[in-house]
Amino acid sequence: MRHLALLLACFQLASCAHARGIPLQGHRTVDLTHSFGAQTLYWPTATSGFTLQRQSYGPTPGGWFYAANGFCAPEHGGTHLDAPIHFFEGRQTADQVPLERLVAPAVVIDVREQTARDPDYRLTAGDVLEWERRHGRIAEGTIVLLHTGWGRFWPDRRRYFGDDTPGDASRLHFPSYGEEAARLLVRERRVAALGVDAASIDAGQSHDFRVHRVAAEANVPGLENLANLDRLPPRGALLVALPMKIEGGSGGPLRAIALLPR
Repeated sequence: MRHLALLLACFQLASCAHARGIPLQGHRTVDLTHSFGAQTLYWPTATSGFTLQRQSYGPTPGGWFYAANGFCAPEHGGTHLDAPIHFFEGRQTADQVPLERLVAPAVVIDVREQTARDPDYRLTAGDVLEWERRHGRIAEGTIVLLHTGWGRFWPDRRRYFGDDTPGDASRLHFPSYGEEAARLLVRERRVAALGVDAASIDAGQSHDFRVHRVAAEANVPGLENLANLDRLPPRGALLVALPMKIEGGSGGPLRAIALLPR
């Protein structure tokens, strides 16, 4: 039923756009993606960052303008997808993640009050149950977005990661999901994906990456370094999170948007 409802919603959006000649008429879009460039943040142990190499820029012999670039980047940095293979052998690679996990209704759990007191805060199962008490049960196939407020620090490496020691990921401090909350969402609610406006679906002080492992075992991808979650309601958004389709990839750059009724 969920897949049928999603298909009907997408059909209605497409029909509206076709009939009126205006894309997504009746809906507004929210960009949840940080731009990729020289300031893009990557995991502290990454050996390189995002580079854009100009290949052509200017008038051609034929008299028209032409621009083209090459780029190079690690998979895991900026707004990006963690494919399940990233933390569990034999699970889906970036090109194998089903579209139903990347285009789905989204809910937003706001923990900014908790993270203001504790930069190492981890979402609890109790937080999830309290959210459901106020907003209703999280349906199977939903994308859960955790709003920590850490997006406001982007791209200040020291404030965003809690530490800026080159090559060292042992002293990071930022909030994210806790293991018990992840188990509830992945195993009981059977969500489509876990997203967060921080650097990882595991909190900075995690050294065993339990949330990644719980999610990856169930083929649940992660969406990290999301932007503008403060512009989304607790319920009602349709998330479109389409990564670069890298064959065999453990993740990749992601363009994520949300569609909201006007």
